[in-house]
Amino acid sequence: MSSALITGSSRGIGRAIARRFAADGYDVVVNYRTSAEGAASVVDAIERDTASDGRAVRADVSDPEAAADLVATGVEAFGGLDHVVNNAGVDQHVYTESLSPADFDRVMDVNVNGAFNVTKAALAHLQDATPDEGPSVTNVSSILAYTGAPVECHYAASKTGLLGLTKSHAADFAPEIRVNAIAPGHVETDMTADRSPEEADRERQRIPLERFGQPSEIADAAAYLRDATFVTGETLNVNGGELMR
Repeated sequence: MSSALITGSSRGIGRAIARRFAADGYDVVVNYRTSAEGAASVVDAIERDTASDGRAVRADVSDPEAAADLVATGVEAFGGLDHVVNNAGVDQHVYTESLSPADFDRVMDVNVNGAFNVTKAALAHLQDATPDEGPSVTNVSSILAYTGAPVECHYAASKTGLLGLTKSHAADFAPEIRVNAIAPGHVETDMTADRSPEEADRERQRIPLERFGQPSEIADAAAYLRDATFVTGETLNVNGGELMR
């Protein structure tokens, strides 16, 4: 059976991607940093609802050694690695004048360096994957890579950096490994649950489909890019049409 590593998959979008990949027949490494209980519940759901296996592995992907250990643990558990989804990320709402260098660096370290660390560690294993599988890396960016954000410049900058990383790695790793990105719009997760009703209404009015996205819809996009064997270096925008306005 083929396998996939989904970083930051104890909750939200990562959780939905992990469960979708398992439903599609992939053994899944469920990565987490703090929520052991959440990761365990994802593994339980995978093994209850699908014929796939799951393995929860704690790692802070911003640490290169931890990222390498994460990949090695997954390869040992499942005998190889076919797909990576770099979803782990942190966010923070702080105006620039109040933003500390340490907080800026932490967001960049997790969101950009984490994707680099995991991809670098996984590269040799992806190169060894069965060619027919079409090994791939998918980076989860954000609509804010295009629009910017007034109270989270470091988050928006990190997500823009992921798009450059995606194109560069797609060029570096072709033709053996495809590398793409997803840029979700406003998706209902616990990371966005702190919006006031007024903020939520304003954001919803900017979306032509007049609703927020669901984690399962981002998982659909990840599954598409996993299987789209003639697509590399691209970013799939999943935002209900918000970028049209």
